[in-house]
Amino acid sequence: MDPDAAASTEQIKEGAAFVYRLREEIGKVIVGQRYVIDRLLIGLLSNGHVLLEGVPGLAKTTSVKTLADTIDADFQRIQFTPDLLPADLVGTLIYNPRDGAFTTKKGPIFANIILADEINRAPAKVQSALLEAMQERQVTIGDETFDLPSPFLVLATQNPIEQEGTYPLPEAQVDRFMLKLSVGYPPREEERLILDRMASTEPTAGVEQIITPADVLAARKLVDAVYIDDKIKEYIIDLVVATRDPKAFDLDLAPFIQYGASPRATLFLTMAAKAHAFIEGRAYVTPQDVKSIGSDVLRHRISVSYEAEAEEMTSDTITQRIFDGVPVP
Repeated sequence: MDPDAAASTEQIKEGAAFVYRLREEIGKVIVGQRYVIDRLLIGLLSNGHVLLEGVPGLAKTTSVKTLADTIDADFQRIQFTPDLLPADLVGTLIYNPRDGAFTTKKGPIFANIILADEINRAPAKVQSALLEAMQERQVTIGDETFDLPSPFLVLATQNPIEQEGTYPLPEAQVDRFMLKLSVGYPPREEERLILDRMASTEPTAGVEQIITPADVLAARKLVDAVYIDDKIKEYIIDLVVATRDPKAFDLDLAPFIQYGASPRATLFLTMAAKAHAFIEGRAYVTPQDVKSIGSDVLRHRISVSYEAEAEEMTSDTITQRIFDGVPVP
């Protein structure tokens, strides 16, 4: 192995050492859910927001809050409800009758980690209030623009939109989430562990703070330094192009795709693959990194057609067929 590459690998392993401590600390509260925890870490390390979808009771909120508790950073939980207003999120101007001046009252979005709990319980105007914050990392109140703290991360949860009393997220907002996680039921063995640990009136033990925002920013620089070969870059582009033009890869999927993934998917898939390699302690990206994280990046960026719905094909099914059909370098 090249000496420079070996040094880089050692640097990555040293920089990623905190990942194992975080997993261990989070494991004091959360049973299993390795998939969810690792994806939350990937979002944190690659500066990408994460949307978790699943039925109630699967520890989505608890997972996010526990991760936030392990970081010495500002954390805000915002409970989205039908009567929430955009000003409740970003802040507003308050008039002072004594001097006739307006003062700015910042909202809870001015924090490092935002838990947007049940984001699809609020109407579109509130969900859209997040767009500028998520994309530009800034908020406009009145005629003044304020930068959000760094790092800034939105971790949102939602119940499936078929349930009563929910509002589908606007497509523009869904696309701003780097990852959309599909949280499923735990295996029987893990459910037994949950029962043994949680079936008590006593509160669960807390977790210790492991890292600081400065540590996160330093780790992000290492993630950026993870090597990705040109062949893997081409593979990523092939995967995204296959969502728009499946015929180019001899995939009979065109009737099932209304529209495919945008260039943002290419960027996010590259960044997420680097972060996945980083948490695995590697200084280079493999095709398996791309495959491991690919569905979470693409599932909410492929809009299925009515024909696909008629045949009960989901975006996950289409994504899997794309990964099976596109040649791996």
